[in-house]
Amino acid sequence: MSNERRGACLCGKVRFTTRGELRSVVYCHCSQCRRQTGHVLAATNVSMADIAIEGEEALVWYAASDFARRGFCGTCGSVMFWKHNDLDEISVTAGTFDTPSELVAESHIFVADKGDYYEITDGLPQFEQSPPTIKVADS
Repeated sequence: MSNERRGACLCGKVRFTTRGELRSVVYCHCSQCRRQTGHVLAATNVSMADIAIEGEEALVWYAASDFARRGFCGTCGSVMFWKHNDLDEISVTAGTFDTPSELVAESHIFVADKGDYYEITDGLPQFEQSPPTIKVADS
């Protein structure tokens, strides 16, 4: 498989193509991700130079904090992106990629904030917040 991957929102108005290497999938259990998705956010990461987004007129950005914003389709509501204001990278939700995506899960972050209705039992590394290698917050 080439290093080019495609994906889209549920209605197809926002589409993207990534090139090059992607970070492994990280599952975020923070309260913002849980509220936005209804459960857990699963996302990979790519350099802004390695993603092309089509249908940006349908893409809505919400500044959920002082340091990041969340992108979703304004038509169908699909959660698609998370973008740190100070980094030249963008997180892309794993479920929006066309299959086969060949994405692989890496870890769970913000498990101290996870919902009380489920357990994490997949054996992947778990971090109470986020390790320094995964820049998601100012902390």
